[in-house]
Amino acid sequence: MGRSCFGFSRRTEQRSSSTLVAIFAIFISNSSIMPKRIMFLFLPLLALASALAQSPADRLISEALKPSTLENNLHRLTDEIGGRVPGTPAMQRAAEWGTEAFRSAGADSVHTETFTIPASWSEGATTMTVVAPEQFKVRLVSIAWAPALAATQHVPVVDVGHGTEQEFSAAGSIAGKILLVHSDEMKVWADLFAEYVNAPGTIDRAVQGKALAIAFQSTRPYDLLYRHTNSTKGKIDRLPMVMVAREDAGRMARLLASGQKLYANLSIPNHVGGRITAPNVIGELRGSEKPDEFVILGAHLDSWDLGTGALDNGCNAALVIDALRAIKAAGLRPRRSIRFILFSGEEEGLLGSHAYAIAHRNELDNAAGVVIFDSGTGAVTGFSVGGRKDMLGAVNRLVAPLKQFDATALTTDMEWGTDHFDFMLEGVPTLVAGQREANYLINYHAMSDTYDKVDFPQLKKHVAEAAIVTFGIADAPERLAPRLHHAQIEGTMRETHFDEMMKSFDIWPQWQAGKWGRAD
Repeated sequence: MGRSCFGFSRRTEQRSSSTLVAIFAIFISNSSIMPKRIMFLFLPLLALASALAQSPADRLISEALKPSTLENNLHRLTDEIGGRVPGTPAMQRAAEWGTEAFRSAGADSVHTETFTIPASWSEGATTMTVVAPEQFKVRLVSIAWAPALAATQHVPVVDVGHGTEQEFSAAGSIAGKILLVHSDEMKVWADLFAEYVNAPGTIDRAVQGKALAIAFQSTRPYDLLYRHTNSTKGKIDRLPMVMVAREDAGRMARLLASGQKLYANLSIPNHVGGRITAPNVIGELRGSEKPDEFVILGAHLDSWDLGTGALDNGCNAALVIDALRAIKAAGLRPRRSIRFILFSGEEEGLLGSHAYAIAHRNELDNAAGVVIFDSGTGAVTGFSVGGRKDMLGAVNRLVAPLKQFDATALTTDMEWGTDHFDFMLEGVPTLVAGQREANYLINYHAMSDTYDKVDFPQLKKHVAEAAIVTFGIADAPERLAPRLHHAQIEGTMRETHFDEMMKSFDIWPQWQAGKWGRAD
C-alpha cells in the first residue's frame, strides 16, 4: 500500500510489526533460549504482531471474508421484516434493526435522523378486466404514489405505443380512456434508466389529453410484476397508473392491432394519507486525528413491498453494517470519522439522502467523500466518480488493492438514481459502485426480490471493497479532492450532458436558481 492510499504511519507500523514477528520467531524456534512453558505466553503477542504486519487492505479483506453476521442480518431484514415502505410498521422495524446491528458491529455512536415525506401511500385491491369484445382478467399492480381511481366500467383502451409525441398524435382523442404504453424487455442497465426517463413525457401528454389512466407494460417476462413510482418528490402523482403483466399487455396490444376496440373495467383503490416521517440510521466511527472531517458509506434501507427488498437494497444495507464491523475487527482507526448511513425514502425520490445533505450542508466542507452501493450482488467492476476527472489519479491509487477482485475500472459519468446524487450536487467527491447486472434487473422492485437471490460469496467481496475504499479515503494524509462550487459543478454537468437528465426531471430550473444543490 502506497502512502497516498493509507498513509506513512501505516507503513511504519507494518515495518515495526514485521521486526517483532522476526524476533518472536527466533525465540520460539530456539527452546534453549525460551522454555516451552514460557514460550506459550508469547503466542498471543506473535499473533498480534503478525496481524499488525499486514497492510490495512489485507487486514480488511481478511476480516470481510471471514464468517460474520452478514447472512443472519439480511435474513432478519428480508425474511422477517420484509418489504419496507416509509410510513409502515415494517420501515420502523427496519430502523430498529439498523440501530441494533450498528451497535453490535461496534459503532462508537448510533442515532437516527428523521425527515418528512409529503404523503403516505399503500395499494388496495387493484383490478382490471377486459370486458369487450373479449373477456379476460388482467394481472397488474398500481404504480406507487399514484392516486386512487374509483371503480369504472366499460372504459375504452387506446394503444399509444411507447408513449412518444408522434404516437400520441396518431392515437387521436385520449380523453377519458385507458392508455396502453409498450415497453422493451429489460436486459441491461440502460433499459432500467430508460424506463424512468421516458415516463415523465408520457405522463405529461396523458394529462394534457385528459386520459383516465395509464397502463404501462411490464419490462419483465413471465407475468412478473414489480413496483415503480414516477413521482420523484414523495407527492401523489397526477394520474392513476398501473403496471400490467408483459404477456397481458401484449395480448391487448395484438387485439387492438387487429382492429378490435377493447373496453375494460378498472379499479385502483389506493390508500393515500398525509405527511409522514421517515428515519435515516447513522452509525459512526470517530476519527483519530481529524474527527470533524468525515466520509460517508451509504446504502438505502427502504424497499418496495411486493418482494422483500433483498437485492434492492437490503444486501447493501447489510454490507454497510458489515463494513463497519470489518474495520473495527481489523483494529483500524482512521484519521477521519466514517459515517455509515442507511438512508430511507430512496425509492420515493432519494428523499432521505436529500434531507441529510440539506440538514448537514453547513458541514459539507468537511466531507471528504461519499461512497454508495445500490446494485445488488453482481460483481463490482469499479466506481463512477461523478464526472470528476480531477479525482482519477487519487482514486486509481485508492482502488489499487481491489485489483485482485477486478474492481478497479473508473468512469467519469455523472449519474442519477441513488443516494450520492445530492452530495454530488453539493460538490462533495462521490464514488458509486459500478456492478455487473447479474440477476438484478429481472428481480428489480419485483415480487421475486427475495433473500434466496443474494450471492453471499460475492457480497462478502463487496464488503471488503467498500471497507477498503471508505477506510482509504478516511485515513489518507490528504483529502481525496476539493469540494466544488456551483459553477464548477455546472461545468461538469454540461461536459457530461448531465444537464439534459436534470431537465427531463424538472430539476434544472431549481439548480440554476440555487434552490437545489450548492448555491455558491
